[in-house]
Amino acid sequence: MQIGLIINPIAGIGGSVGLKGSDGAEIQQQALALGAQPQSQRRAALALEALLPLRDSFELVTPPGDMGETVARECGFSPHPLPLPRGGMGESPAPFGRGARGEGETTTAADTIFSAQWMASRPVDLLLFAGGDGTARDISSVVGTKIPVLGIPAGVKIHSAVFATHPRAAGEIAAAFIRGEKLSIREAEVIDLDEETYRAGTVITRLYGYLRVPNLAQRLQNKKAPTPAGEAVRAEAIAAAVTESMQPGWLYILGPGTTTRAIADKLGFPKTLVGVDVYTREDVVALDVSAARLLELLADRPAKIIVTPIGGQGFIFGRGNQQISPAVIQKVGRENIIVVSLSEKLNALKGAPLLVDTGDPSVDEMLAGYLPVIVGYKDKVVYRILA
Repeated sequence: MQIGLIINPIAGIGGSVGLKGSDGAEIQQQALALGAQPQSQRRAALALEALLPLRDSFELVTPPGDMGETVARECGFSPHPLPLPRGGMGESPAPFGRGARGEGETTTAADTIFSAQWMASRPVDLLLFAGGDGTARDISSVVGTKIPVLGIPAGVKIHSAVFATHPRAAGEIAAAFIRGEKLSIREAEVIDLDEETYRAGTVITRLYGYLRVPNLAQRLQNKKAPTPAGEAVRAEAIAAAVTESMQPGWLYILGPGTTTRAIADKLGFPKTLVGVDVYTREDVVALDVSAARLLELLADRPAKIIVTPIGGQGFIFGRGNQQISPAVIQKVGRENIIVVSLSEKLNALKGAPLLVDTGDPSVDEMLAGYLPVIVGYKDKVVYRILA
């Protein structure tokens, strides 16, 4: 059996610094200048850990350097490196040294596409990739439904239904696949959005295709669902409940979403729809903040975090709000996390738990359990959180 692995080395780099994505060289350079650290290789390693006991039963095929080989070897595998063309997809493959391509070179979408195309034609039995919606889009453009594919979530935008709920869950699904367990294979949507309009506060998504994805119960995420129509009145009731309980002197960190925006509206303050903003009961403290800025603000003041689940998926941390980093969550404390949601969003989950994927397993475990969710004015339900 052959398993392919492709890592997008810069996936998710714009999340913690509030850039809402990682597409484009300019955004990537801006993220690095702001102190962002790449996360995709570390998250790929979490998935590979589940495969280590099975390493003698399959061959791991991966591009060189940061696109897979380096992490695979660090995890204890002996991967078969895929040579990438040095000057472009039409040229002959050449060996590479340090880095994802060659010395002083960086990866591009063309490298992902070339690698995926090569693996689909080999073909590998399962293609694992670490990235976000943009990476899924690149892979689907050449793979389609030819071979099974599974996403290791590592991006900022993870709206597509081709990703596991967590890197470890991706490893568990792949391990079950390698062991020959009977898994259902479903065609899942690849969805991406326009990052420029997203940064401006407008969400415009588009269906780009489908990938065949192996499914293990409660290990594969759903696609993002839109907020239910006619939610304004119910969101206002939630906002009234939250604002009436706000304490003087405390900071309130509001995550992205229309439900949290209703809270800012109730206070009479502006809210960035897809950003993370900070308020007191009396004033706006900071809009569209990064993880580093949040830690600065928390240095000497108590705070609460207010988040709402992503529709259809149920994530409250780790999808689109990476500015609320594990360090921020630890500083605030579990007891000071407020979850708000329209009841329709919870009902749409059909009993599935809310999810967290902060990037820090210890923080995920801290958040696991049960939390109250405000669903109306003086109306709460207790809901399970799964790490």
